[in-house]
Amino acid sequence: MLRISLLFLTLSVAISRGADRALNYIVMLVDDMGATDLGCMGSTFYQTPHIDQLAKEGMRFTRAYSACTVCSPTRAAMMTGQAPARLHITDWIAGHARPGAKLMPPDWCLELPEAAQTLPEILQPKGYASGTFGKWHLGNASPLKHGFEINLGGHSRGQPAMWFAPYKNHALTDGPEGEFLTERLTAEVEKFMTAKKDQPFFVYFPQYAVHTPLGGKKEVIEKYRALRRESEPHNNAVYASMVESVDDSVGRLRVKLKELKIEDRTVFVFTSDNGGLLGKNGPTKNLGMRAGKGSAYEGGVRVPLIVQWPGITEPGSTSDTPVITMDLPVTLAAAAGTATAAPQDGTDLRSLLRGEKPPVRPLFWHYPHYHPGGATPYSAVLAGGWRLVRFYESGKAELYQLTEDPLEEKDMAEAKPEKARELLSLLEQWLKDTAAQMPLPNPNWNPAREK
Repeated sequence: MLRISLLFLTLSVAISRGADRALNYIVMLVDDMGATDLGCMGSTFYQTPHIDQLAKEGMRFTRAYSACTVCSPTRAAMMTGQAPARLHITDWIAGHARPGAKLMPPDWCLELPEAAQTLPEILQPKGYASGTFGKWHLGNASPLKHGFEINLGGHSRGQPAMWFAPYKNHALTDGPEGEFLTERLTAEVEKFMTAKKDQPFFVYFPQYAVHTPLGGKKEVIEKYRALRRESEPHNNAVYASMVESVDDSVGRLRVKLKELKIEDRTVFVFTSDNGGLLGKNGPTKNLGMRAGKGSAYEGGVRVPLIVQWPGITEPGSTSDTPVITMDLPVTLAAAAGTATAAPQDGTDLRSLLRGEKPPVRPLFWHYPHYHPGGATPYSAVLAGGWRLVRFYESGKAELYQLTEDPLEEKDMAEAKPEKARELLSLLEQWLKDTAAQMPLPNPNWNPAREK
């Protein structure tokens, strides 16, 4: 009896110590992946079995949003838990010039300031090793100046020079000629996790895929060319091969976690930095949404989000609660027993991940720039199913009831003036609270040339 009691006590202590061990974090931020570019999000062309399995084992969000309609601001938000408007990083670095336009952008920040407190810096005192593998695009300063101990592939450029080695990337040594970038970066993450398996780690994996220029492995492209149908909304074979490469990456990392026997204490977050890229020859379609990357509408900021959190997320669960990029670093920092910089523009999602309903809150966006994807300077707010977009060129505000009009086809601003005023008041207060920079009148505006 005494032997049994001692054995039980030993097992109890071991389980308790295991439960107390710090969590590992993997955040995969895909570049330009639209909200419906996954099998589990409605695509019948893109094949994503590993990501779909991640969703089956975690929580899939149907109303997830990026912090901005373009990449650099969202990446800054992911690093800090603060809104792009507050950081004054409000466009992709270094932006897009429209010298003859009616408005000109403010004097915005072209670099993540060294003073900005980042998630790896916050986690470091808790014993975390942090590595970034892929796209940085937050200025010329290295990620190593922002709390990461390893940086492979991250520099100032926003897209790869080459998808196959030699990569022409000064932050990544070349592998053998013909090596595929996504596979190489995945292998580097596997090495990092293996080396750090006995301490908590934060893997930031900002994929270069699925950004243009499009490129993939020949045999995978040919597979999709045989499957494509011109009548289907998703039918770009090269883009599909890139989506599959991201899916393979997820599968490999999850296998490695199991090999290392750390899957039960590793949180896996999968999301994107903005909506899918459209345009004349755009590679994808944002099904059921208006427009895409670089626009003022839902298609510009709706993104996929899957969180698999052992012991918290119920397998196969979904949430239609609107969430935004800043929530993710705030949540991970809180779970590690610390906090991102104050003021925080995100909220801790752990109660939502457990299936509880959090208080309703508004979400905001601010883009005082022009973009080739169609955006003119705007700010927006989402609250209670209503989305208001304020355009600064015209001074006009558009109002949409997303529950009834997900494609944002019917502007309700005139029919619902009180609701428009209510949301406009929320938006103006938020812009004031974040010290958002406003677009400025352009003294060189030439209406004739602009037309």
